[in-house]
Amino acid sequence: SFQVEVDVLTQLLRCQAQISEWHFLPSLLNLHGAHSKLQAWGQVFERQRETRKHLFGGQSQKTVQPPHLYLWLQRLQATLLAKFSFYFHEALSRQTSQSEMKTLTARTSLDYFGKISAFIRKHDASNVSLVFDNRGSESFQGHGYHHPHSYREAPKGVDQFPAVVSLPGGERPVTHWPNVIMIMSDRSTELNALDKVVHFYDDKVQSTYFLARPEPHFTIVVIFDGRKSERDSNIVAFLQELTGSLRNTKPFTTLKPGSKG
Repeated sequence: SFQVEVDVLTQLLRCQAQISEWHFLPSLLNLHGAHSKLQAWGQVFERQRETRKHLFGGQSQKTVQPPHLYLWLQRLQATLLAKFSFYFHEALSRQTSQSEMKTLTARTSLDYFGKISAFIRKHDASNVSLVFDNRGSESFQGHGYHHPHSYREAPKGVDQFPAVVSLPGGERPVTHWPNVIMIMSDRSTELNALDKVVHFYDDKVQSTYFLARPEPHFTIVVIFDGRKSERDSNIVAFLQELTGSLRNTKPFTTLKPGSKG
């Protein structure tokens, strides 16, 4: 029904907005609500079978094909689930074993964790982190769910820029963090430009930094030991593809007339 369509779309759009603010529980509830409604809607198509009578007698049955809107909402939900699994990987990992978490994220439409791990191995990156800029966010409490009335002092200094995901070790590279924050601050205008990859080499620590920003509060940082060219096509393409996917624009571009998505 029309109401179900509106409810699912509303919950998915709310989920997208809440993931972008790093709000765990509201994102989870909206994602789960949309998933449950889509599942119930999908079962309606499975129960509906079309009977065709043949010219020379006999008949055959086939399942009614779901409408394009249902398939599009399903695709949007899948891309949001992949993003949710990446942004809240730490909180979700606490609920299961490492191997089970790896299996579950591998099933998502885009396994960000697996993709980054493969990139680190292939290109010998020292670290890849997703940094959350929580300045001005009074409700920031850290990973996972927190009671709405629990009080925690607002973060200060480097704690305003936590690595919500950090690979390969799980912990942010502490010695590099002042540099990361400095680059984010000094090059913010460039980082806010669409598809811009910022490059910085620090002679003192003999390290190269690549940064890209998928959305206002989040920045992806790739750190290499030694000098890397700012025109390294593998690194630039990887970051542009990653930030493009996290912006979640693909499901919406398929709505344009003439789109082949």
